[in-house]
Amino acid sequence: MVRIVNAVRPRLAGAAATARPRVARLVRAVKPQLTRTPGAGTARTWQYTAGAATAGLALAAWVVTAAGPWDANGQRTAERDRAAALERAGGADHDDDSGTGSGTPRPAPSAAAVLTGLGGTAHAADTTGGGKPLADVLGPLLGVPALGGSHAAVVVDTATGKRLYGTGADKALTPASTTKIATAVAALSALGPDHRLTTRAALEPGTKKLVLVGGGDPTLTARKNSDGWAGLRTLATDTAKALRDRGVHDVTLAYDTSLYAGPDLHPIGVNDNLARVSALMADEGRADASTSGPAPRVPDPAAGAARTFADLLGEAGIKTAAPGPGKATGRATTVASVASPPLSALVERMLTDSDNDIAEALARQTAVATGGPADFDGGARAIAAQLTKLGLPTAGSVFHDGSGLNRDDRLTANLLTALLAEAASPARPDLRPVLTGLPVAGFTGTLSGRYTDGAAGVVRAKTGTLTGVNSLAGTVVDRDGRLLAFAFLASDTTNAVEAQAALDATATALAGCGC
Repeated sequence: MVRIVNAVRPRLAGAAATARPRVARLVRAVKPQLTRTPGAGTARTWQYTAGAATAGLALAAWVVTAAGPWDANGQRTAERDRAAALERAGGADHDDDSGTGSGTPRPAPSAAAVLTGLGGTAHAADTTGGGKPLADVLGPLLGVPALGGSHAAVVVDTATGKRLYGTGADKALTPASTTKIATAVAALSALGPDHRLTTRAALEPGTKKLVLVGGGDPTLTARKNSDGWAGLRTLATDTAKALRDRGVHDVTLAYDTSLYAGPDLHPIGVNDNLARVSALMADEGRADASTSGPAPRVPDPAAGAARTFADLLGEAGIKTAAPGPGKATGRATTVASVASPPLSALVERMLTDSDNDIAEALARQTAVATGGPADFDGGARAIAAQLTKLGLPTAGSVFHDGSGLNRDDRLTANLLTALLAEAASPARPDLRPVLTGLPVAGFTGTLSGRYTDGAAGVVRAKTGTLTGVNSLAGTVVDRDGRLLAFAFLASDTTNAVEAQAALDATATALAGCGC
């Protein structure tokens, strides 16, 4: 611990000292003003102007720079020094066949550190002096009829771990897509942020049998522009070259999905929000040109990916018969492979877009990494076990999937804030993608169309929506520069739009609070 402190103290102290005067001036400049909400009686909410949001974003960017410098890989020097002090190896690849050797992508650096607060220093909670007590600010907002008959909320200071507010903290409610926060923490801790998922083509010895082996990469794409994700076209091109080099010009094609087990159809049934879960799929089995959100899905993603691969091999001069299911033997030689971006990127995409296909894949990958069966039940058990192993408060929590589509999932606001606080901990840079992947209010992902007149750019949070269920969990930098983790869960809601607005108003009030 002494080595860690000594490694980072000079830069952080300098950044804090340099930033403090500017922080004070900008906080005064963007201090929110109370406005009375029509029809709300004495209830008040904090409202930010567009200029305040812009100033906040600029301030955050300036302080990050001050805490730097940043190296060529986008990793802050301070965090690199801290990692060196910890003498952590990092960059581990957790799959012998992941293709991170010569000619394939190298493991990515850890995600950048998240600043505790705008001033670089921790502020102790003050719920009695100066500002209005937090309970008086949040209580009326959470008690509105739009949030239904049952709700829970927790706010935690990530720097100190102290709970600043709680109501129904240990009440287990349906979390909807905020479940993905738990899935992300479990997968990152079990596999590591640099782990990659590999799709490969294997040739059986003495035969012309080629097997397309699925590695469970839900981001594999057959599009001409792979946009940095693993490309089925690249795999076909490389496979065709390897076969020609061996004098092979026609093959019998099979596809192997044996990495995953059990039913592939989610308990909700056929649904545009999720394809059948398979170790082999291209473009998430989408039957249209979409890249995110609900869409019609093909009935058999693995067979569809194999047919596309066969067509691509044909375009590259390799003849194939119609592909069928099969399994590669241990004697098969890998002739070509493609690897996904590091797990950190998959986690960020899952959280930003609320991607159910990635979530269910990561649940199964967590099960594979921990020796459990890679099915819905096995993935759920693996998530719960991994969180328990981390010492997180899992009492009352029940997992049935990784996406939160299952209405029988149960989480507590206490667990959700604990997950976020763990991801913000300086001791867990491997979990940082959980924070960097959260949608930014008014700018990205599922929050891009929300907070247009609130705390845009200040709140980062995962949304959750099912019929009668609305949730929001994430982080916010409050008026005093503290990084706070919050979780708001509401059940028995009757109007999703009104419930979302109520949750957004509560998060906005938290951002403006100097409580």
